[in-house]
Amino acid sequence: MPRFLYSAFFYLILPLVLLRLLWRGWRAPAYRDRIGQRFGFFEAPQRQNGVWIHAVSVGESIAAAPVIEHFLAAYPHLPVVVTTMTPTGSERVTAMFGDRVFHVYAPYDLPDAVARFLKRIKPSVAVIMETEIWPNMVCQTAAMGIPVILANARLSARSARGYGRLSALTQSVFSRFSKVVAQSPDDGARFVMLGVPEENMTVSGSIKFDLAIPAALRDQASALHEACFGSRPVWIAASTHAGEDEILLAAHRQLLNEQPDAVLILVPRHPERFLKVAELVAASGFRYLRRSEYQNECSAEGAQVILGDTMGELLLLLGCADIAFVGGSLIEHGGHNTLEPAAWGLPVLTGPSDFNFAEISSLLEASGGLIKVADSDALARELGALLDDPERAENQGAMAKQVVDANRGALQRLLAVIEQALREHKSLKS
Repeated sequence: MPRFLYSAFFYLILPLVLLRLLWRGWRAPAYRDRIGQRFGFFEAPQRQNGVWIHAVSVGESIAAAPVIEHFLAAYPHLPVVVTTMTPTGSERVTAMFGDRVFHVYAPYDLPDAVARFLKRIKPSVAVIMETEIWPNMVCQTAAMGIPVILANARLSARSARGYGRLSALTQSVFSRFSKVVAQSPDDGARFVMLGVPEENMTVSGSIKFDLAIPAALRDQASALHEACFGSRPVWIAASTHAGEDEILLAAHRQLLNEQPDAVLILVPRHPERFLKVAELVAASGFRYLRRSEYQNECSAEGAQVILGDTMGELLLLLGCADIAFVGGSLIEHGGHNTLEPAAWGLPVLTGPSDFNFAEISSLLEASGGLIKVADSDALARELGALLDDPERAENQGAMAKQVVDANRGALQRLLAVIEQALREHKSLKS
């Protein structure tokens, strides 16, 4: 009954969902493409009975990439279907895998849309990345005898309280996961509290610790830094949100008083904000360049701010920086992935809001690899102190990287869970 009421409510608000989609399409035209896929209408792939991986957007797609690569390489007879919800996630999947995977948008969580989707792809196992828990998607997939695995799962205390308010619905959904592979013991305990059977729960750590930066990317970043910035000090503000850019620009203005050659690489989280942030930077009086305008040639001389308005280049741009600030943390958003700059060996700064990555932030902060700042003044002070003391900055970056290196291994544990589910489903030979 709770799921019936949920579905009825979803159908009732469907006109509003479509209006929101059109509004987003007005701001970001890619949202207007392939709308039929969101209702399960698409041409079925030629090969079925494979691995379905759902990664809502860019971050989850990047996290899922080594899982996808493993199955493409180790089990070429198994087709891989990858779904996303956002155009940016779709672009990332296409850029990473091309036609090696079958990619469509995930269906809206309507019973008929989910049924059409499942009928077309007929997966042997469903792997849902991190926190994308949709009642009909989970329950209808499980009802077909398909194992549903929640991978690299995280659940903040705040989100757990929200789910708890709908316990009649959430317990019926959480109990249908064949496995939940959680990032931390605290995450695992919250999932069990919400209805995941203890025997279906395992804690692997975060697969984001298994991030490997290819040598070719390191070389590319080194060449780009040399060509664009030379010996100038560079800091990056990654994955920023509305309400943060003003704070970051204010900190950079203070920093320029002490370090007049300093450069800020400002990378908004969402591409629909690129133009608005460019206008903000210009209105603030900074000399700036847009990364999209000099991808092949770089002449950053004289620029005080570089706007990172391209997709799929965050790791590259992190490699060009001396210090990294990770956004979504100066507002009540919960922060973003601090392991990417840590993997580069950069000193990491964030704001106080980090509930989405609480365990990771705690490990980095305890090691001395991460420092939290509350406002533009504190950020400017930390930036200045790190740039004035290269040895301290190097040590802080090394401590951050040590945390990444010490916690690798979650990927192999997750792959073992997925492969076991496939064996039980008789899609792999024992």
